[in-house]
Amino acid sequence: MINKTVANVREACEGIKDGMTFMLGGFGLSGIPENCIAELVRREVRDVTCISNNAGVDDFGLGLLLQKKQIKKMISSYVGENAEFERQMLSGELEVELIPQGTLAQRCQAAQSGIPAFFTPAGYGTEVGEGKESREFNGKMHLMEYAFKADFGFVKAWKGDTAGNLIFKGTARNFNPNMAGAAAITVAEVEELVPAGELDPNHIHIPGIFVQRIFKGERYEKRIEQRTVRPK
Repeated sequence: MINKTVANVREACEGIKDGMTFMLGGFGLSGIPENCIAELVRREVRDVTCISNNAGVDDFGLGLLLQKKQIKKMISSYVGENAEFERQMLSGELEVELIPQGTLAQRCQAAQSGIPAFFTPAGYGTEVGEGKESREFNGKMHLMEYAFKADFGFVKAWKGDTAGNLIFKGTARNFNPNMAGAAAITVAEVEELVPAGELDPNHIHIPGIFVQRIFKGERYEKRIEQRTVRPK
């Protein structure tokens, strides 16, 4: 029986070095790999490139890495909630590549599928398309975009089994499934870890073939980025 379980987040992150490229799943603060981010902070890795839909907030998520100047480059789609990100970008301390959200997702999925490049109409005629190859399809211009290349992918699932099969919950399905298997090594942290065979195959979102290491996470904060409630 295949067993991809590791004891804890420290063992899951073995092999991480300065200058690597990381993928980090989640949408806003929902479904982010909190334990793995904390471990990257603890290890004090430097000059890393992070591929993530967003950059967290000032004191949570990838904002913790930004605080310690551990990130050299951010490849993101939405970064409007992080004042430290803005400061580092405007001062030239941080390299930034902003990508249309659909293109970001597809570049992850292309890497996951082993497809080196694809064409998309998103961004043609804008700064996003400067210097990129373009081609016309059915009377519409498209840009060629390359699949991402990453050393580690960190994803967070609601439930997983020892063989690496994953089930995501709600908004956490944004970017986490696309990033699983898209890097050389995929690390999955889960809220609940069960023996192989216990998950209903019809409910599995990502099969274990896309995961190299899996562990049960601890002490999830699950913050809400913008909490909105009805007036009483």
